[in-house]
Amino acid sequence: MNKNASFYLLALLALLASGWPATAQRAAAAAALPTDPAPYGRPFAGVPEGPDATIYQVNMRGFSQAGNFRGVLARLDSIKALGINVVYLMPIYPIGKVRAVDSPFAVQNYTAVNPEFGTLADLRAVVDGAHARGMAVILDWVGNHTSWDHAWITAHPAWYVHDATGAIVNPIPDWKDIAQLNFANPQLRAAMLGALRYWVFQANIDGYRFDYADGPTEAFFTEALTNLKAIRGRKLLFLAEGDKKKYFFRAGFQLDYDFPFIQVMRREVLQNGKSAKLLDSLTAVEYRGAPPTARMVRYTSNHDINSSEGPPQLMFQGPRGAMAAFVVAAYMQAVPMVYNGQEVGYAERVPFMGPRKAIDWTPNPALTQEYKRLLRFRNGSNAVRNGQLAAYSSDDVCAFTKTLGPEQVLVLANLRNAPVAYHLPAALGGTAWQNALTAGLVPVPDVPFTLQPYQYVVLRSLPRAANRQ
Repeated sequence: MNKNASFYLLALLALLASGWPATAQRAAAAAALPTDPAPYGRPFAGVPEGPDATIYQVNMRGFSQAGNFRGVLARLDSIKALGINVVYLMPIYPIGKVRAVDSPFAVQNYTAVNPEFGTLADLRAVVDGAHARGMAVILDWVGNHTSWDHAWITAHPAWYVHDATGAIVNPIPDWKDIAQLNFANPQLRAAMLGALRYWVFQANIDGYRFDYADGPTEAFFTEALTNLKAIRGRKLLFLAEGDKKKYFFRAGFQLDYDFPFIQVMRREVLQNGKSAKLLDSLTAVEYRGAPPTARMVRYTSNHDINSSEGPPQLMFQGPRGAMAAFVVAAYMQAVPMVYNGQEVGYAERVPFMGPRKAIDWTPNPALTQEYKRLLRFRNGSNAVRNGQLAAYSSDDVCAFTKTLGPEQVLVLANLRNAPVAYHLPAALGGTAWQNALTAGLVPVPDVPFTLQPYQYVVLRSLPRAANRQ
C-alpha cells in the first residue's frame, strides 16, 4: 500500500510499546478458530532460512497481458533462472466495490480468490509450479483493515474501530477505501488467524508478506506467528512491511522491509552527494539489538515506488547507478528483492490499480545476465548471506567486507557519476583476491583503485595457501 515516501533513519529508532492486558490475552485464547480446510498438497521442504531468501515480487495486474495466475505460471522458469527462491504475490483476494479506488489492498474476502486472476485451481498451479522449481511462494496479507463491503462490516461491526459518534473509521485519512479493524477484539483476532491458516492448508503456500504491519499489535503478531509456525510439517517465512522492526523481530518475523535504505541511497547519497558512510550508519542502527538471523529486505524497486516514482534507472541516476545501488542492497547486510520487470530494464511504471499496463518483456540479455551473476554469487556465498559485516566506506565509495570462516568477500561500489580513487585499507592488505563474478585473478595495486562512474567490484579472497604465495 502506498506510503509516505520520506521514511528516514530516525523512523528506525521508534519502538512500539503495546500489548494486551492479561484479561484480553485470556479472552484471545478462548476465542475459537475457524476449522482448517483439508490440506492440499505436501508441505514444501525447500523454504529458505530468512537470510538465504532471494525474493521476486509479482504484480499480477501488470505481469502479463492477461494479468492473471496463468501469466505468472508461464514465466516461472525465467524467475527461477534469475536465482530466485521466494516468489511473492501481491494481494490475490476480491477487491471491495464500496468507496473503491480499485486497490488490491481493500480486501473484500480473506478466503477467496479475485476472479480477475483466475481460480483457486489456478493459484494452486502457480504454487505447485514454483515448488517444482525449488521456489517458495508467499502471499501478500492485508490484515490491518478491510474494504467497506467486507461481510464483517455488517455481521461483526464490533470487530472494527469506531469514532466518538459510533462510525467505523479508516486507518489513515487519505485511505478512504478501507475500514480499520480492532485488534483488541479476541473474535477478530481468531478470525484473522483462521484466515491466515486457511491459505497454508488450502493452497500450500509458504508464508506471508504483511502489508502495513505497523497497524496490528505486537501481541497479535506474536500469537499469530507462533500459531502458524506450530503447524506440523510446515516451515513458513514472514516478512513485515513496516517501521517497527524491533517488535517485528521479537514477535517472530524473520524479515522486515527496509524503507530508509532506498531513500538514503537515492536522495541523500546519489542525488545530494552526501557521504556513502551514511549507509554504514543506517545498517548499524537497523541491526542494533536484532536477532542474528533477522534481515532487512532491501530493493531498488517495488510496487509502491515503481508506480509513484518510476523504475530503478529513473530513480538512481541511470542504469549504472541503479545497478550500483542494487549491489549494495543485495550484498551489504540484507535480503534482496527484485520487482517484476526490472531484470529486463523495463522503463515504464507498472500500475497495480487503475488502468492496466502490461510489462514489455522484450529481452535485455546483458542486463538480465548481470542480475543473474549477482544473485548467483550471493546465493552461493555463505559469507555474503551470513557473514560478519565490516565497513570500509569512503565518502564516495560504499565499501565493506563480509567474512565467514575462511571466506571473505570485499565489495566496492562507486556511488558517484565520475571516476573515483579508493585507497584499500591496510587491514585488507596482503590478501590475494579473485574477481567473484568472473573468477579472474585481481592484482591489488599499492596505488588507489580507480573506479569508473557507478562501477562496482566484488572480490573474493583466495584460499589461505594462495595468500601465502
